[in-house]
Amino acid sequence: MEINNSTPKNDNYQMVPDYTEQKEIFMIWPERQDNWRNGAKPVQKVFTALAKIISEFEPITMLVNQDQYLNAKNKVEKFARVIEMSSDDAWAQDTLPVFVKNDKGNIRAVNFKFNAYGGLIDGLYYPWEKDDQLAIKIANLLRLDYYSVDNVIEGCSIITDGEGTVITTEDVLLAEDRNYGISKKFITQILEQYLGAHKIIWLRHGYFLDETGGDIDNMVSFIKPGEIAITWTDNQENPIYSACKEAFDILSNEKDAKGRRFKITKFQIPKLQRLSAKETEGIDLINGLMPRTINQVLTATYINYITLNKVIIFPKFNDPQDEIAEIKFKKLYPDKKIISFPVREILIGGGGLHTIVKAIPNFRRLK
Repeated sequence: MEINNSTPKNDNYQMVPDYTEQKEIFMIWPERQDNWRNGAKPVQKVFTALAKIISEFEPITMLVNQDQYLNAKNKVEKFARVIEMSSDDAWAQDTLPVFVKNDKGNIRAVNFKFNAYGGLIDGLYYPWEKDDQLAIKIANLLRLDYYSVDNVIEGCSIITDGEGTVITTEDVLLAEDRNYGISKKFITQILEQYLGAHKIIWLRHGYFLDETGGDIDNMVSFIKPGEIAITWTDNQENPIYSACKEAFDILSNEKDAKGRRFKITKFQIPKLQRLSAKETEGIDLINGLMPRTINQVLTATYINYITLNKVIIFPKFNDPQDEIAEIKFKKLYPDKKIISFPVREILIGGGGLHTIVKAIPNFRRLK
């Protein structure tokens, strides 16, 4: 049921972090031939493999369009629940609801607007109205009360420690193609009211050339309250260096909502990942989609990883930094199993591991 006369802040709810105890994981079956190459068959194999790994640790649900239902059912039904639900693409983290929690363990959902990362001005695909409907559909499927907000905020554009601290980027939330004419002060108030945020830390920029325009989940991740990981490069000639340096400097001098200084771990990026000629050939060119070109730089970062209750799944790039990243993850998450997963096919489609999954928190439906 939609809640029209209040906000999460007024009801003492706060956005849950990635490391909140999870009930299950939702994914959306990929099929867009103008985004995923070769009729989406290669990436469907990748989604299937990832879903199978996740299913070994948590229940998983795959949302599938009607025309792909039998195909997906045949591939994943042995280890995943398959539900027919309309969507425009496969970005579960961005399109499914943001969840908020109170101190009694009750969960509600927040339905922000979604416009495919820029609408008609600079969006990645068109149409997007089915994706924009997903948050409410999932809230209803889970029988959760929900709030609606008439502003564009993607799940990947906001991260939290679960204790009132939210980190985001000006590149995305203040972009004219998302929230035209809206001031930083106004968006700050939205984050306070609908995420229950007490402290909002603004970075100016996200990952350089990120197709989403700079979502925070490619740049920073919360390990736990007071501790974060950040994308980094020591190469000052790399175009991403200035954004990494600025983010590090800002976060090094900030405190969280509880007054703590951050402990920061840097994750060096792998060598530049570029789109090959072969990888561009199988993508259908349709008006309304951002074109993909030979030698285009892909958004490769270890920060875009999946957090499960007992597992971390981090991106593998077939790069020497893979091994170093694994060592760091083992140190940061000593109580979790660390698994690497090849993400090339997902990068080709413009996303990352964190972007294609949505954790459903454990919840009680009591008000």
